Amino acid sequence: MKIKDIDTVTVNAYWRNWVFVKVYCDNGDLVGIGEASLENFEQSVIATIKHLKRLLIGEDPFNIELLTRRMYVYPFWRGGPVLQTAISGIEMALWDILAKSLGVPVFRLLGGRCHEKIRLYANGWCSGLASAEEFAEAAVKTVKKGFKALKFDPFGISDQLIDEKTLQEAINRIHVVREEVGEHVDLMIEAHGRFNTSTAKKIAKAIEAYNVAWFEEPVLPDNIKQLLEVKKSTNIPIAAGERLYTRYEFWRLFSMGCVDIAQPDICHVGGIMELKRIAAMAEVNYIMMAPHIGGNGPISTVACLHVMSSIPNGMILEHFVDIPWRNEVIYPQIKIEDGYAYVPENPGLGIEINEEIVNDHPYKDSYIDLYSPNYRYHSSTTL
Repeated sequence: MKIKDIDTVTVNAYWRNWVFVKVYCDNGDLVGIGEASLENFEQSVIATIKHLKRLLIGEDPFNIELLTRRMYVYPFWRGGPVLQTAISGIEMALWDILAKSLGVPVFRLLGGRCHEKIRLYANGWCSGLASAEEFAEAAVKTVKKGFKALKFDPFGISDQLIDEKTLQEAINRIHVVREEVGEHVDLMIEAHGRFNTSTAKKIAKAIEAYNVAWFEEPVLPDNIKQLLEVKKSTNIPIAAGERLYTRYEFWRLFSMGCVDIAQPDICHVGGIMELKRIAAMAEVNYIMMAPHIGGNGPISTVACLHVMSSIPNGMILEHFVDIPWRNEVIYPQIKIEDGYAYVPENPGLGIEINEEIVNDHPYKDSYIDLYSPNYRYHSSTTL
């Protein structure tokens, strides 16, 4: 069996487009699916997949290690979000093909299951909101849906520095959310990697009283030494890693002791096996895994579930609650109960693309400015 063709499918999901990958085999009926979503740069990823396809046509799809290395090494220019995202989508699809051909779910090929279900934390639940009271009301509604862990960015549109008024507004949002949901719900505070070191330290000290589960990307992601400085200054666990793209970058992060919780993104680090490798490095350093999902779609979530089920240090997985039809893009849908997602047991990834839903949401030109008020508190009424 050989790889015959590779194609992409795009789905507009409000403020970004999901990119799904299909790898076709020459036996006529075996198709593997993966995800290569990278908000703002979808067309760049699609073009890169077309370039990589030339390295793969006619090759054995079961040689995942060989083909993944070829995609990484042969282009000469290595790493970065665009190339790694393109590789990730194809790599997931190759695992889907291999497991389907053997009639087993992907997690069986990764060593079997450590966990039958994976705990989720909710993100996107406060989109469009600004006041502390709105945050609190939305938090309560989300907890009533079964989620016992919530992540949110309370810091407005601050960039590197934060003024006292904005800081107090942020603290008030955290305060009222904590009061309303109680101590039994985990709160993860997101900073989107935009503060300088002194500001991040100041914020960490200010939010320590609220039993924060982690402080995420407190500083700009380009200098991990500064991340270490923040970690040394606080008793709040530090989470980071969504903007690292290779195992080599994660090795530096772990060996320097910069984080308590690792957040690699399966769509950006090279796919399923690379996420598994990063998890092994994290385990050696007593670091827990909480993979980033961010703007990605449900195929990457399912791929993460397979990896998370196979590792002993899988802590929790991100789940966006921003789009009502998110789970309908695939079938069967991900089973989510009481804040946990169950790992699919059908062959391959265990899911297929729902073409009808995909066709209802064609590609639209979208662009997100991270520091724009339209991003930070965009209206969710158009979903």
